[in-house]
Amino acid sequence: MHSSAVFLIEFGAIILGLGLLGRFAGRFQFSPIPLYLLAGLAFGEGGLLPLGTSEEFVAIGAEIGVILLLLMLGLEYTATDLVSNLKTQYPAGLVDAALNALPGAAMALLLGWGPVAAVVLAGVTWISSSGVIAKVLGDLGRLGNRETPVILSILVLEDLSMAVYLPIITALLAGAGLAAGSATLAIALGVAGLVLVVAVRYGRHISRFVSSDDPEKLLLVVLGLTLLVAGVAQQLQVSAAVGAFLVGIALSGEVAEGAHGLLSPLRDLFAAVFFVFFGLHTDPASIPPVLLPALALALVTAGTKIATGYWAAKRAGISVKGRWRAGGTLVARGEFSIVIAGLAVTSGIEPRLGPLATAYVLILVIVGPLTARYTEPVAAWVGRRGSAQATDPDPAPTRDHDLIPTPEAPAEK
Repeated sequence: MHSSAVFLIEFGAIILGLGLLGRFAGRFQFSPIPLYLLAGLAFGEGGLLPLGTSEEFVAIGAEIGVILLLLMLGLEYTATDLVSNLKTQYPAGLVDAALNALPGAAMALLLGWGPVAAVVLAGVTWISSSGVIAKVLGDLGRLGNRETPVILSILVLEDLSMAVYLPIITALLAGAGLAAGSATLAIALGVAGLVLVVAVRYGRHISRFVSSDDPEKLLLVVLGLTLLVAGVAQQLQVSAAVGAFLVGIALSGEVAEGAHGLLSPLRDLFAAVFFVFFGLHTDPASIPPVLLPALALALVTAGTKIATGYWAAKRAGISVKGRWRAGGTLVARGEFSIVIAGLAVTSGIEPRLGPLATAYVLILVIVGPLTARYTEPVAAWVGRRGSAQATDPDPAPTRDHDLIPTPEAPAEK
């Protein structure tokens, strides 16, 4: 059979399969990411039916998927919002990084993978999944809750941290020395700062230049600009993903809204291809040996994310119920964890890192929506059981601080 025909058959089967998996996940209201990863495992190295001619195209599509994921994330925020979040919520961001990055780094060192792998695994366990969490908040009807701005602020700070973190691990994975790594980081910080300044002061002019009433022209200009900037960023050894994120931040107003609507289907398509590509390069037989470390890491970092959300919500004056909801919502890991692990897999620093990251994300992308829904009622049930056991036979009347508003726990709306 002609190679082009084989390519069309393989790639068409991949897209059709992803569509069916997405519909299946939507019917049961959970993220399709674990199904996409499983599909990649099934058709990759050691899988049921390894791909042939379409793998190179899938690799290019996966790279575009990462770029579009970061671009769409940048479109969600304005530069002014980002600066405001940095000023008011940075303590929560520091607590988030400390509690959730350290377990990943410690696990890599305990497994004997070395300091570079420790930095990579720290990022895998640190970053929550903005996509999964946004979907969960919408599905549970919590977008208007008082704790939701706290959750979004933490996610924004994590996304901003990517602009610093990705160039660091890119330099480390490339084997760059201290001077080269410092230069790469300085370039990344300089570019990020410049884009933020330009976006704050001249964002309207940039948006006006890009703007078009014709959806076709708007799509071509925004997509072309994003790929161009991403390529230049990659050439400067920063990160294509960071370049795309900064383009998204620079666009605002009607342009951002229009581009978001036009690019969403492309983002979904190529992001799905990215998850499949990551699975393709993970041998299913390599997962069982790292399953116990992945389970242990998932258990520990689920607890640290809950603690992070609880502390941040308490600092913002949210009631106890809202604090538990904030913590449970932040548990899910997903696209960014896979992006970070994917960089390590392609560099070949540690063959077991990819399988562990795959198992880890599979666990938490499934558990995350469950903790978002049930952390608060389970905590309330445990609290009531503890209170009942500690109560005297003839107790004095007390107030339930979880249910009755007090100055320390404002009423929920």
